[in-house]
This record gives sequence, C-alpha cells and structure tokens, in this order.
Amino acid sequence: MQLGMIGAGRMGANIVRRLLRAGHDCVAYDVDPTAVAELVADGARGAATVDELVAALEPPRAVWAMVPAGITGHVVTDVASRLSPGDAVIDGANGYYGDSIARAAVLAEDGIAHLDVGVSGGVFGLARGFSLMIGGDAAAVERLAPIFRDLAPGVDSAERTPGRTGAPAPAEEGWLHCGGPGAGHLVKMVHNGIEYGMMAAVAEGLNILDHAGIAVGRPDDDPEIAPLKGPERFRYDLDLAEITEVWRRGSVVSSWLVDLTAAALHADPDLAGYQGRVADSGEGRWTVQTAVELGVPAHVIAGSLFARFSSRGESDYGDRVLSAMRHQFGGHVEHPVTGPPT
Repeated sequence: MQLGMIGAGRMGANIVRRLLRAGHDCVAYDVDPTAVAELVADGARGAATVDELVAALEPPRAVWAMVPAGITGHVVTDVASRLSPGDAVIDGANGYYGDSIARAAVLAEDGIAHLDVGVSGGVFGLARGFSLMIGGDAAAVERLAPIFRDLAPGVDSAERTPGRTGAPAPAEEGWLHCGGPGAGHLVKMVHNGIEYGMMAAVAEGLNILDHAGIAVGRPDDDPEIAPLKGPERFRYDLDLAEITEVWRRGSVVSSWLVDLTAAALHADPDLAGYQGRVADSGEGRWTVQTAVELGVPAHVIAGSLFARFSSRGESDYGDRVLSAMRHQFGGHVEHPVTGPPT
C-alpha cells in the first residue's frame, strides 16, 4: 500500500522503514531535508513540500502525521486542506483524545477520515514492531489494515492467551480498532498513565534497596534523625544491576520496563549520567484529569504524576515551608544535606 509520512523523526522514520521492509510504498516529508534524504536512501520517496507529498499519492490517499502533539492540530488541518473525499489522515502523536474527536468531526464534513492512532514501541519499534491503538472510522481502518498489520509486532511476539483459538484477532497481532473517534488516543493516554505508575513502582522499590545500607556510618544520637530500630538490618551493600537482572528471569515483576532498567544499570550502575528530573509529556495529566471527571480513583497514577513534578524541583518551596514550620513550632534545625552512605 501507499502511505505518506509527515515527520521523519525517530518514530516517524522507523514507521516508514518498517513499512518499506514489508514492501509498502512510502513518501516522506519533513522540515529537515536531511531526515528525508536518509529515508530516501532506505527506499522511500522523498517530498520537498506537503503539496508534493500529496501529489505523489494515488487516491484514496493516507497521510500519517507523526509530529509533536503541540503542532499536530495545525499539521492535520494543513494536510487535510489538500486532500479529497475518501482520503484519510492518521494522527500518531500522543494527543488528547478530546482534540481527536473534534478534528474527526471537522474532517468528516469534507468526507475525509481522521484516525487517531496511539503508538507504543519507542525507539525499539523498528525491530520489535509497534503496538497500535486506533480510533476513528471503521471503513478507513479496514482499508488501511495491511499497514497496521505490518507495523504491529505480530502474534508470535507473545504467547497466546490461554483459551484463545482459531485465527488470531488483530489485538493478538498487536493492533486494535478500539472504537470511534478519540478511542485510540484515549486508550493510549491511559496506557501511558499506567506506564507512569509502573515506572514509579520500580523506581521506588530500587530506591528502598539503594538505602538498605543507611546504618553504615550513621550517628545514633542526632535528634533530627529518626532512630533506626535494629540498625543491624540496614547494613547491606546491594548490587542493583544484578538484582534487576535476576528479576528479569521468571519473577512476577519481569517486564520490558525491568529489562530496560537492567540495561541502564549495567551501563551506568550509579546512574551518574542522569539528574533525576523526570519530564511528563501530558498523558499522565490527562489520565488523572479524566479519572477525576469520571469520578474514578487513580491513586497510583496520580501519585506517580506528582512524583514527576517533585523530581523537577516543583515541591521546593513547599518543602521549605515545612522546614520553616518545624523550626517555628519546635526549634528544629534542618539537617545538613548529605549524600548516600558510602
């Protein structure tokens, strides 16, 4: 099949490369001509403008926008203005599902399908495949199924769920039409919210283990430090790289996230290359906001989101207020900042 790709960054470029390997015809455009040239070298056709990209495709066209969420609305509107009834625009950004509902309604007035596609797989998607969560017009999804199928990891990427028989369903292949407009981005939004919580749990657990040697060299008579009950229980020197390595094999918490954590710790055991300032690109916020609107509890996801805020120093003023209050009511003096036990 043919596909036009607007955005040749890490994700967009690898989507094109995976489709080229499956025999699809791809036309690529990016504001950076070098990125387009690299895809042309891999077998894609390049376009110097959006008009040129659209002209290179045969109706009914499909154009995939893989650009940052902040400019997706502009890009979708711009490319749709150049398309015809029966064509489709695919929005692969991590966008807010409410925006996707609105865009789909506007494009539908001109007979153009808008598909919101949540894409998971990151920089490993070229080799492993991309998990796709799709929302929008069912007929457009059916027409473009060969593209989604070839991008997905395939049924052999995981053992079949017990009880499933017969021909594999699309979800078993790694792609799913989740529902009408916005459904794909809704499912991907919550997927990323879950990811926040899972990452936070792994990080918190390893942080506990990292502090398990806290009693070594710690004074017993400092009034500003809560005394340890049984300090002999906190004199461990644990190898976290090896611990995550053993967790990868047969444990209940084994997962791709633990695999990636083990790789990071093997390469940099002290994580000296990281400052611990964890960004959030919006999906966690939208997940928590949606949970509030629905009246559904989301304790873990909300906590993991607030932890990311704190990691960036957003709790600094509040922490200083706490310290000031302790000093005011009890004369407590801040304990000097020290590094981890050595």
